[in-house]
Amino acid sequence: MSLIYVLNGPNLNLLGKRQPHIYGHETLVDVETDCRKLASKLGHEIRFHQSNREYEIIDWIHEAREDGAGIVINPAAFTHTSLAILDALNTFEGPVIEIHISNVHKRESFRHHSFVSHRADGVIAGLGTEGYQLGIRRVATMLKTERKD
Repeated sequence: MSLIYVLNGPNLNLLGKRQPHIYGHETLVDVETDCRKLASKLGHEIRFHQSNREYEIIDWIHEAREDGAGIVINPAAFTHTSLAILDALNTFEGPVIEIHISNVHKRESFRHHSFVSHRADGVIAGLGTEGYQLGIRRVATMLKTERKD
């Protein structure tokens, strides 16, 4: 059973309350529940975290280097600003999938650039919270492929 980290950046603790016309009505607890169910079904375990503090996300990426097989990350606003998160992800050897609930490419131009994308093996944007399940499925597929090689 492999461990997949699901990391969430700033303001995602307000999911379901903050701008539901953009981010939907599901809460982060709902997302975590769905992620745990899917991961278990696929034979994996989840470590699910959210922080409004950049350094905590970096610490979790460092932790994943030791015991994680893959990372699904919604860096939120840190997507567009954090070289430090990119540098941390560059030290992680497993698959990384970047998630965005909204379609960042249909939004303000400053949201069109992602530092995280420079490391991500895939990016899922604009599919709502379903993107988390798709990210977990993709990490699981990539881990299965690695084992066969």
